[in-house]
Amino acid sequence: MRRASGIVLPLFSLPSPHGVGTMGQAAKDFIDFLADAGQAWWQVLPVGPTSYGDSPYQSPSAFAGNPYFVDLDLLVASGLLTAEEVCAPNWGDDPTHVDYDLLFRNRLDLLRIACDRGWKRDEAAVRAFVAENEDWLPDYALFMAVKRHFGMLAWQEWPDESIRLHREDACQRYARELEDDVRLFTYVQYLFFAQWAELRAYAHARGVSIFGDMPIYVALDSADVWAHPENYQLDERNNPVEVAGVPPDYFSSEGQLWGNPLYDYEAMEKDGYAWWQRRVRAAARLYDMVRIDHFRGFARYWSVPAGSRTAKDGHWVDGPGIRLIDALRTGNPQVSLVAEDLGTPTPEVVELLLASGLPGMKVLQFAFDGREDNEHLPHGIPVNCVCYTGTHDNAPLGEWFAEESPECLDLARRFVGLNDEEGLIWGMVRQGMSSVAVLFFAQMQDYLELGSEARINTPGVLDGNWRWRLQEGQLTADLARRIAGVTRLYGRRATGESLYE
Repeated sequence: MRRASGIVLPLFSLPSPHGVGTMGQAAKDFIDFLADAGQAWWQVLPVGPTSYGDSPYQSPSAFAGNPYFVDLDLLVASGLLTAEEVCAPNWGDDPTHVDYDLLFRNRLDLLRIACDRGWKRDEAAVRAFVAENEDWLPDYALFMAVKRHFGMLAWQEWPDESIRLHREDACQRYARELEDDVRLFTYVQYLFFAQWAELRAYAHARGVSIFGDMPIYVALDSADVWAHPENYQLDERNNPVEVAGVPPDYFSSEGQLWGNPLYDYEAMEKDGYAWWQRRVRAAARLYDMVRIDHFRGFARYWSVPAGSRTAKDGHWVDGPGIRLIDALRTGNPQVSLVAEDLGTPTPEVVELLLASGLPGMKVLQFAFDGREDNEHLPHGIPVNCVCYTGTHDNAPLGEWFAEESPECLDLARRFVGLNDEEGLIWGMVRQGMSSVAVLFFAQMQDYLELGSEARINTPGVLDGNWRWRLQEGQLTADLARRIAGVTRLYGRRATGESLYE
């Protein structure tokens, strides 16, 4: 991996007249901006469907793509929709934030029109797509069709026990009865992956690679758990016995009770972690490099009894460790992986990271708490890591400088040499760019010098996340040149360029 840098921007944050960022022209425009700014990487959040809380980390499928990201203008261009149909729904009157309620009410109806017009036309291509994805797509399409049939209830609440328990005869019966919806969800996935393939090819043509995120856990209300309960710690009624979370940390004094079902790693090991290998292969179809979210959970994971009110009631359990990492690499030798190892650096996590050889992560916002042994301090950052000003879970630097403690900010000023002439935010970017870390990323909001209004996620807070959107005109040529200048100065552009340009 060569020394380089990139920008973190969720797909949903791209500008669009239709309520949410998509895989259309705005995505290509952002790739052009990255290329002009000398950036080799675009880091996105998970691109799967969202459900409860609108979080990309709580998806009804570990394999499917988000229907909201299917670009409507591209469907118009291909004859599946008309411009009048696309403009007719209410997509919201605030272009700075995603309105998920409106998307939920309006998007699928348009995609159904596209499906009705395109199913016969694209029949051969769809049939081939289904065959390529037979290990997850039929279950996902049926799962979503049945959810709609039962008013979007979680599968644990479906009134028909036979389909709730995924019995074969019930699956066949519902597939026949709900054929139209099964076809719809199948076709939408065909559209998603076709548009994604085109977008990724465009990125590669501009010298930009895509860095994606693979959440460690899947949602309880997902096709994955419904169709394969044997992979999870469930009781005889397929209800979770213990659920996932993290103990109290610097993000939350109460800890975080995620509620995801925990894996039955013992059962998974019997077939060589086949489900995990399929999942990494699916991620490699989307991304050039994959971040394993919550990597520390492979060393030890926080197990909370189902029904607990907070994560404080949990306890540590040993994870699968290097056995799972080795299995992922053996089954997917072409995939580049990054370990999201944030949190208290316990000995077992440090040992697993070293044994795996994977790059870890360092975050400059965590560096200045006054501890001399703080692993995020710039002088201790190793080459084999990805350095960030902050991740999507952190405040944009504009908010961080406004709200962090005076002691922390004073240390950051002295350590980094921050000054008003350069600007505090650009000083932190300079520190990350100049680090020895092989990769450096900043959030797009940092380059735009935005504050709390542009925060992507506040961990432990359910409402108001995953909504910020970039505005037309914010990505200027002057900004691209400034980013390109600091990128070139610290050797993160293509080799052979002159520092005097």
